[in-house]
Amino acid sequence: MVDWAMRLRYRLTILPIILMVLISALSSNVLAKRELGASNWVETEYSRVRLVAASATISSQKISLGLHFELKPGWKIYWRSPGDAGFSPIIDWADSSNLKSATLTWPVPQRFSILGLETLGYQDDVLLPINAQIVHPQTATNLVAKVSYLTCNKICIPYEARLTLHLPAGLPQTSPHAHLINIFTSQVPQRGDWNGLKIISLKTWKHNGQTWLRLLANSDKTFKKPDAFVEGPTKLTYSKPTIRISDGGNLAHLYFTVSGLNNVNENLEKSLAGTLFTVTMVNGNTATEITMPAKEIAPTAIIPPSSPSRIGVGPSIAFILLLALIGGFILNFMPCVLPVLSLKIFSLIDQSGSNPREVRLGFLASAAGIISAFIVLALSLIVLRSIGSTIGWGIQFQQPWFLATLVLIITIFACNLWGFFEFHLPKSLSGIGQNFLKVDGLVGHFLQGTLTTILATPCTAPFLGTAVSFALVGSTIDILIVFFVLGTGLALPHIIISAFPLLAAQFPKPGNWMLYLKHILGFLLAGTAVWLFYILIGVSGLVTASVIGFASLSSILLMFLAHRKNFGGVQLSAPGLCLLATVTLTTPLWTPNTSDVDRRFDLGAGLIGIWKPFEPTIINELVSSGKTVFVDITADWCITCQVNKNLVIKSTDVIERMSRNNVIAMQADWTRPDHTISQYLSKFNRFGIPFNVVYGPNAPNGIILPELLTKSAIFIAFANAETR
Repeated sequence: MVDWAMRLRYRLTILPIILMVLISALSSNVLAKRELGASNWVETEYSRVRLVAASATISSQKISLGLHFELKPGWKIYWRSPGDAGFSPIIDWADSSNLKSATLTWPVPQRFSILGLETLGYQDDVLLPINAQIVHPQTATNLVAKVSYLTCNKICIPYEARLTLHLPAGLPQTSPHAHLINIFTSQVPQRGDWNGLKIISLKTWKHNGQTWLRLLANSDKTFKKPDAFVEGPTKLTYSKPTIRISDGGNLAHLYFTVSGLNNVNENLEKSLAGTLFTVTMVNGNTATEITMPAKEIAPTAIIPPSSPSRIGVGPSIAFILLLALIGGFILNFMPCVLPVLSLKIFSLIDQSGSNPREVRLGFLASAAGIISAFIVLALSLIVLRSIGSTIGWGIQFQQPWFLATLVLIITIFACNLWGFFEFHLPKSLSGIGQNFLKVDGLVGHFLQGTLTTILATPCTAPFLGTAVSFALVGSTIDILIVFFVLGTGLALPHIIISAFPLLAAQFPKPGNWMLYLKHILGFLLAGTAVWLFYILIGVSGLVTASVIGFASLSSILLMFLAHRKNFGGVQLSAPGLCLLATVTLTTPLWTPNTSDVDRRFDLGAGLIGIWKPFEPTIINELVSSGKTVFVDITADWCITCQVNKNLVIKSTDVIERMSRNNVIAMQADWTRPDHTISQYLSKFNRFGIPFNVVYGPNAPNGIILPELLTKSAIFIAFANAETR
């Protein structure tokens, strides 16, 4: 019994040792397998490097290798053309045996900008693929790579590493590193046209002593954040390109400035025409590379790269914010905002004898309403963009429920001004904070500000389109900042009066004449409601609009009757407000949809005379045949579009110009959501209307016209677009 216990104890003691030996053996085997086809790592403080092979044996004349770097965060190595500073990795194979050649290839690099210097290179984990040829296949090969490389962060440190890799002869055996080599090989640009990406031309010119290069490339896929890298004579460096996208997003113009010409020969300093350059063009995951000579071009034949309105990345954020502030302020004088602004003026007159503190608070509340509505609008656009929906300036006017709500609210406001009834908020809301100020008044001012923003969105003021387009193609922060400044611009008159409340004393004193003014303002609001109802017919059809109109008039009639029966001011309870809102918002949902045939504003119905239906797919074909194409994107809810149409486009001179045989005039109606129109606008980085563009043999990518059209702008665009 004792012997049995001792044997058991012995076995239990020896068992862990046996297990450890087995685990160690297995681990060694796995480790050996994992490091198959790889040299030792040579480590430094900020990097480490090794040589790897796609095959663990030598079985043919060709073999794929890779120089594998792992870099500490923030550190980088350089591309074959490092840019303004640095040098690329260099490999010396002199001590290798059975190696015929080894060509280092370069994946697409990253750009690094610091202190005005542009450099190109790689961060984190990168592998440089190597195409190697063996002298004698089926013969063991000893690869020795002496690597010199530079790593940089805030400082730069040069390193050298000796990497040794022995590959025995034998049957083909894939190494564990083949997949990594394939990943980085796929990132090496292809020579010539590749995957629909093509480099068309490279032009050079001099302007004001500065030498320029312009690269032209097209792609079957829409360009999204393209980039290009230029390599030429030693000692020349090239700026980060300024980029303009045209032709619906399929043509990229990239402009580079050239530096270092004083370090080269005199001929190059005079002109780069005929000089060979290697150009790497990148669009997303596709990259192509070509060597080509630069051709001379006259400066007048190209679009000036210094013009921020023509170049995609020109304007600074400060310039955009200035445009947003000015554009928002100009909205105060647009016809869509005037009815609500008139109400504010009436309120100002009514308060001309009031306490300056009350005047200040009232106008601050209106300003807060305007800016808050812009922030809500910005957040809504951010959410819609994140889920892939169409976004744009004023697109809420394409929604029947939105129009129905506005029709009801503005009609009630108009009837209130006419004295049909007094409209107050529920007591549960108006009882809050009465000791501070009459809350009904503050809330009313805030809601006036909100309504001002809502009615401003179908209008486009000068400078507004540029600011909105910049925001909607930018980051979330860009959208929020630009829309906040837009709101501040629209609220600027309110902010000024709140800062100087004594300005209210300069207006006429209240009196009986204000009753007539109230009636006039009521008619202005009623006109706005009729205009919105007109749009509602176009968006949702006559049946839906009629039901909403009947519901609105019935609600107003009930309020009027209640008031005439001496019930005092009509005061909607919270349930009453909810019921009225529910009826208004759900009417477009439960009312039967009208077909396109029943709809008064069918896409082709209004296109009479010179106008043709909008067909963006045939524009290139028409231009190639020598035609000039005028495109007008419009909508019933776009006030600025209607102004352009009635004052400019429908003028005799413009109609005569567009009636010529060589001109095709296309009109697109964006009153209702239309994916084709939205996609067309987005190709120009535009998210609102009006939008007008002229194409021609001399302008195949289109000449974009200003938001507020003039006859001269149209005629100049036609002259520039047609063959000279």
